[in-house]
Amino acid sequence: MKKLFAGLLSLALIGGVSTVAAFAADTKPAAEAAIPHYPLKEPRTQSWTFSGPFGYYDKAQLQRGLKVYTEVCSACHSMKLVAFRTLSDLGYSDAQIKTFAANYDIQDGPNAQGEMFTRKGVPSDHFVSPFPNDEAAAASNNGAVPPDMSLLAKAREIERGFPQFIFDIFTQYQEGGPDYIYSLLTGYEDAPAGFQVPANSHYNPYFANAATFAMPKPLSDGQVTYDDGSPQTVDQYARDVASFLMWTSEPHLEDRKHLGFMVMVFLLIFTVLIFLTKRSIYSRAGAH
Repeated sequence: MKKLFAGLLSLALIGGVSTVAAFAADTKPAAEAAIPHYPLKEPRTQSWTFSGPFGYYDKAQLQRGLKVYTEVCSACHSMKLVAFRTLSDLGYSDAQIKTFAANYDIQDGPNAQGEMFTRKGVPSDHFVSPFPNDEAAAASNNGAVPPDMSLLAKAREIERGFPQFIFDIFTQYQEGGPDYIYSLLTGYEDAPAGFQVPANSHYNPYFANAATFAMPKPLSDGQVTYDDGSPQTVDQYARDVASFLMWTSEPHLEDRKHLGFMVMVFLLIFTVLIFLTKRSIYSRAGAH
């Protein structure tokens, strides 16, 4: 009788464990499905002139990107870490930079009377924030402070899962930021059926932190006039400003890649010399 009771108890325990396991297996996917992973869509990989070991900046594209920033993005986003004088890297002359800087009013001081004053910008100044402080920025943008764009292309990289990140090591993929910026600017969509978009928010499946955010679609076709005949489309605007923001984030990218190539050539030559020296020494040792 005791053996029969023990057998029934074992079967009950096994059945209970199986039921719990089955319940956990059923509820786990449901729980995971209830928590969305952002961004809802992965950034679209683009072709950039600055990608790869021999990448370089297209100065004409950077100039167009600067134009998009100054005419569109600068209304909300600051770029406090970028000095006007660095625009010489984009191909502008000293006279052009002085003229560009003079378009900005810079608060300076105090003067001899201990008062702050406003003056015209000079090349040594930095890009001016459109708001006097973060509180004013939040008040003008539905409670959200627009991020500074100086390092945005480095700060907004989206991790790529396995096995993609393995290939990225060998291809030297470092364009996650520009890919994300481009995808975000061109990725505004109508929300799917049944999705409730909060007030003063806009649906964008490429946003890294949620399905919606406060920034309305900033670009439209024909919004910025290009002097070089480039297409005046949202796609081109987004591509140009993403390239420009990559430059503001890493202005010495070309120098770094040139130096890296020279180092690799040096190491290759050094390895060959070491190998030949080793062969010479061991061949003499073997002769003796």
